Parts: sequence; structure tokens; C-alpha cells
Amino acid sequence: MALSGKLTKKRVESLGARRHGDEGGLYLVLDPSGARRWIVRVVVKGQKNRKGGPLRTDFGLGGADVVTLNQARDRALEYRRMARQGRNPRFNAQRDIPTFEEIAQQVHIDRMPTWKNAKHGPQWINTLRDYAFPKIGRMPIDSIDQPEVLMCLSPIWTEKHETAKRLAQRIKIVLDVAKSKGFRSGENPVTAIKDAGVLPKVKVKVKHHKSMPWQDVPAFYADLSRRNAMAAKALMFTCLP
Repeated sequence: MALSGKLTKKRVESLGARRHGDEGGLYLVLDPSGARRWIVRVVVKGQKNRKGGPLRTDFGLGGADVVTLNQARDRALEYRRMARQGRNPRFNAQRDIPTFEEIAQQVHIDRMPTWKNAKHGPQWINTLRDYAFPKIGRMPIDSIDQPEVLMCLSPIWTEKHETAKRLAQRIKIVLDVAKSKGFRSGENPVTAIKDAGVLPKVKVKVKHHKSMPWQDVPAFYADLSRRNAMAAKALMFTCLP
């Protein structure tokens, strides 16, 4: 159920989770997760639904944190004009689509408060900077599909497998966020690649820690017993047969 009347900038920032109407088929959709996006509902001239009536279709206009209210109104007007002319906005609209790097940098900034430690944040963006940005960083976020993702992953999949897995996870997050903002649709290509088993299975070699000569264990255990730290007690328990 949509609210009547035009939205305002102040109202956009304070509305709760639901679909809120502006005018001319423009809506602000607020998800329970907090994601906010613009959509416009139009009837494309000549298109019919299964019952033969006018076919009403929703088109995404972008996330509300990127697209302002006035920009959304301008785009909605553009879409309505195309629809009246019988042109499908999905294929004819001219939209300002951000690049992969622009979305990734924004995701990095938005998640700064959630990093577990000071190193995690830089590591997150540096992996993308080193292995994704040189190949797909300048590409529009809606043009990235399986070939582009493989272009980033394939060169390091076997030689740097752990890094490649982290890279895949971070690319997936960026693409998921772009979809939530209305810049993408359909299945995430990272998920599709994983499900299809496109990349080869890699057997990771287990690296064992060096062991202590058994002759030294009694003295080491006795030294631990004189310590009160919980870590020492845990290590004593590990030493027990």
C-alpha cells in the first residue's frame, strides 16, 4: 500500500520499511534490512498481460543513498515517456551506472565500523585492489558476469587458492550490494560459478607445526604448571596423552 502525495527529502530519510508513493508511478521501497531503492511502475504501450489487459511493470531506478529524490523523479519521467512511445525502459533507458570499484569503495566505507580489528579493513579492500580493480574496476557494475569474475579468479585460483577464495567472497558481496541498490538483477555470477563447478578443485596441502622432542616435554610441562595463565593451563591439557 503506497502513501499518497509527494515525498520530500526529509520524509525520505525518516520513513519506515514499506513501499512509499510519490507521483506518476514512482515509489520508494524500504526493505526491513534497511536497503532503500527507487522503482517506477509503468505501462508500456502495446504490451499486454495474460488476461489481455495493460501490462504494468516495475523498473529499478537505483538505490536511494545514490539516487536523490529529484534524480528519481527525472528518471521516472523518462521511463514514462518511453513507455507511452511503446519502448521498453529496460532496454532504452540511459542510466548512470556506477563502476565496480565505486561500489566496492562504498561497501568498504560502510563496513568500517564492523571490522573485527584494524588490519581486517585494509586487507578487505586491498585484495580487490590487487586482483579485481585492474581487470573490472572501471566496468559498469551491471555489466559484470561470469567471464569477468573468472578473469579475476582464474589466474590465482591454484597458486594462491586461499587469496582467490577471499577474493571471490568479496566480489560476491560487492555485486550483492549493487543488486540491493537497484543496479543489478538476476543471480550473482560468483554463486553461479561455484554451483557449476567451473573452477578446478584444489587440494590444499596441510602444513604441520614443528613438534617438540619428547625428551623435552616433562620439563616444559613442569614449567607450565608453575604458571597461572589460562593459556598455560590449556596447553598443559593439550600435552596430556
